[in-house]
Formats: sequence, C-alpha cells, structure tokens
Amino acid sequence: MASTSDIRNGAVLKIDGQLWAVIDFQHVKPGKGGAFVRTKMKNVLTGKVVDKTFNAGAKIETANVDRRDFTYLYKEGNDFVFMDTADYDQITVTEAVVGDAANFMLENQAVTVALNEGLPLYVELPASVTLEITYTEPGLQGDRSTGGTKPATVETGYQIQVPLFLEQGTRVKVDTRTGDYLGRVND
Repeated sequence: MASTSDIRNGAVLKIDGQLWAVIDFQHVKPGKGGAFVRTKMKNVLTGKVVDKTFNAGAKIETANVDRRDFTYLYKEGNDFVFMDTADYDQITVTEAVVGDAANFMLENQAVTVALNEGLPLYVELPASVTLEITYTEPGLQGDRSTGGTKPATVETGYQIQVPLFLEQGTRVKVDTRTGDYLGRVND
C-alpha cells in the first residue's frame, strides 16, 4: 500500500480491480478544508480517461509494472509476436493491447512492452519512427511553397498527410503519438 504522496506521472494504480495509469496529477491545498490530489488517469486495458480526486494521505494500491525492451518480430493472424531482448523469450500480444502502435511498427523494431504479472498491458514506441512512402500522388514542380498536404500511404499501410512535393519511395519521420509528418529523412 502507498499513499497519495507517491502518485507520479506514469505510475500505475490498482483501483477496484482495474489498472489505471496516471497521466497527470496535481496536489491541491485550498485555503479552507483538507488537501487533496487531483488526477487524470487512463485505464490501461480499455484506454478510457477519467478524472479522480483523492484526499491527501489516503491509501492507494500501486501495481507492479515491469517495462522491458522487446523486438517486434512479426504479425500472426490478429496477434503480434515480440522477443525479449534480455532472455530471447517470445511473447504474443493481442491486437487490442498493441492498439494504434501497430500503425508504426516494422519487423525487428525495438519497442517497450509494459507487463503486470506476466500480462502485457501496452506497447510503447519511440517518439518518432522512419517509414517509407509506398504510395502517394506524384508531386508537381513548384508545389514546395504552397504549404498544402496530400495523403500518403507508408510501408505499414497507415495513411498520413505529407507536403505536396514528396514522392513515392521517400523516407519520412512520423510522430508515433499523433501520426503527424515530421520531416524527410535523407539516407
């Protein structure tokens, strides 16, 4: 058992049998009344975000979450297979747990998998990844200064918006949190 003073961003709490990751927290000491901790938490399994307030000093249960480095190997049906880089054990993670990270994962890519008692909770990717554009409409000369965008499909099959002058085969950096184009990558 821990108390509300142990709440930090990224901490995982066990509330009513469910795991909740703390996204944001704030210790509040009003002029009148007792202090409290205001939190914004995300359900680790469903992704639902809620606001919850705890009285200062209240006892809370923290969950033991082990974040380990894995390598994404391949997709098998609706599941994804990862290999632990420390002991080379392979685990299978369902599509629901991987979530939007599947849009940016390439084979042999390093990822972090959060585990609770051997159960995969979620997959974390680096802030950005480099992907190749596999299809987009041809770019036109002079489209560099207009600031417009067009859809482009990257090698994972995900579609992003890119500047008009980019062409098929160009390698681009993509933000894994938002899916935004960050820039060209010159090899």
